[in-house]
Amino acid sequence: MINLTIDGISVSVPEGTTILNAARSANIDIPTLCYLKEINAIGDCRMCIVEVEGRRGFVTSCITKAEEGMVVRTNTPSIIESRKMVLDLILSNHVKECLTCVRSGNCELQALAEKYNVTSIDYEGEKIHYEIDDKSPSIVRDQNKCVLCRRCVGACKNVQQIGAIDSINRGFESTVSTVGNNSLNDVDCTFCGQCIEACPTGALREKDDTKKIFRKLKDNDTFTVVQTAPAVRVALGEEFGMEIGSNVEGKMVTSLKRLGFDRVFDTNTGADFTIMEEATEFIERIKNGGVMPMITSCCPAWVRFAEKNFPDQLDHLSSCKSPHEMFGAIIKSYYAQKFGIDPNKIFVVSVMPCTAKKYEAIRPEMENDEIRNVDAVITTRELARMIKQENIEFVSLEDSKFDDPMGEATGAAAIFGTTGGVMEAALRTAADILEGKDLGEFKYEAVRGGAGIKKATVNVAGKEIRVVVASGLRNARKIMNEIKSGNAYYDFVEIMACPGGCVMGGGQPIKSSKIRNVTDVRKLRADSIYTIDEKSTIRKSHQNPVLQNIYKEFFGEAGGEKAHKYLHTHYTKQEKYNLK
Repeated sequence: MINLTIDGISVSVPEGTTILNAARSANIDIPTLCYLKEINAIGDCRMCIVEVEGRRGFVTSCITKAEEGMVVRTNTPSIIESRKMVLDLILSNHVKECLTCVRSGNCELQALAEKYNVTSIDYEGEKIHYEIDDKSPSIVRDQNKCVLCRRCVGACKNVQQIGAIDSINRGFESTVSTVGNNSLNDVDCTFCGQCIEACPTGALREKDDTKKIFRKLKDNDTFTVVQTAPAVRVALGEEFGMEIGSNVEGKMVTSLKRLGFDRVFDTNTGADFTIMEEATEFIERIKNGGVMPMITSCCPAWVRFAEKNFPDQLDHLSSCKSPHEMFGAIIKSYYAQKFGIDPNKIFVVSVMPCTAKKYEAIRPEMENDEIRNVDAVITTRELARMIKQENIEFVSLEDSKFDDPMGEATGAAAIFGTTGGVMEAALRTAADILEGKDLGEFKYEAVRGGAGIKKATVNVAGKEIRVVVASGLRNARKIMNEIKSGNAYYDFVEIMACPGGCVMGGGQPIKSSKIRNVTDVRKLRADSIYTIDEKSTIRKSHQNPVLQNIYKEFFGEAGGEKAHKYLHTHYTKQEKYNLK
């Protein structure tokens, strides 16, 4: 242990701890901008400067290790003046459109300017104007709001190991951009949105589709249907000041009905269909010598990554559509037929924790009979903005239930929202099908938890099944390289692009570095997901009575010809760069 004094307080921390983290262990706040735990620690922004007795000048606390006997001061007049000067210089080349910025009220630069009473700019001068990159269906990049913190670079290069963006140029012309300053749409970006989650300002944001949806809600000739993913209900409340991980399913449903949607359905029902088809496909591959291992395909960012980086391994991917795309297809086929609605007049909106789902919805494969499965996708953040815009007092809303018959789902569907959940849900169903009876086993603990890679051998109906769960694209690359080289053998693989799974998706409420550095957001949201599962009456997808009835009335058997037409898809090689 290292003993030091910070602002007159004695602090004892493990050897190797930075001054910043030593201070935080004693509840002493040192402001940061470029630092983000486990993502970025480069000491560039100079907001975290402190004085160390016996050393000349300031030291950056986020990269300086604590030493025995150190005497540190964090808040002297000279430190405060230097931080204000840093903020002044950043703001001098920053587009100050706070009132119209999507991050207003949740901007770390704005919060620091308020904290240090920076109300005017002393160093106003030349500004560089950048064109806004909005070509991507998922992410908008506005370099005019970039503060060069490089947190997005850390998320993309270090966490996801994609490197679609990086720092370019020097001096005043330094910026964060792509290869050849091309659009994110045309480089090796997967649209996962982890860069948005890392960004402290509005330099990166999701493409907003709320105006299009409001227009449809006002069109009396359009039948509007909305579906919500499992991870949304355990995060939406955070946008209204509720505790992290609060399950606000009932209030969410009420708010969607007040917004004016004709039907409010649960994507969890679609997840049950995904498990039924995926488990059937897995069993078929085992019995008939299909391509192994089979890899889940629920995550569109992961699918885009595979198409660009491992095009020779696409046969490993399950042909199943993701839950919301399956559900969209069901609504515009079975549901439309059963209730006599013209599918061309149905407008399906998906509320997702994910920015890549926007891209997925426009993929050419995601349609049947020349009708799009899903017409629009909004993130958890966009739904929150719609609720606020309509002056709905979310916290005080009563609880409502999803509409019948597409609102009944199982606990297995709920756990789709966290890493390992798809794997566990599929194993629950596969085990019962292979055994030919209802087994009592509900949990597969080996695939739970926040580790980026989880490997296990599980017994499914007397057969040893080797499984691996990976979250985060850096970990996905490791697993894919193992499979490609033949150095490891698995039967079943789950991959999610976002570290921690959908609960930490690129469309979820953005937490400041101050919160992310001290709070395990993933665990709080995931625990809430597992609580939903534990409280569910039915916890295996194939036992969902709605699913059973729709197969009986419309699809026939799982994996059959009609099911393949509406619920399955295919993948194709994509070029990593389109730099025309």
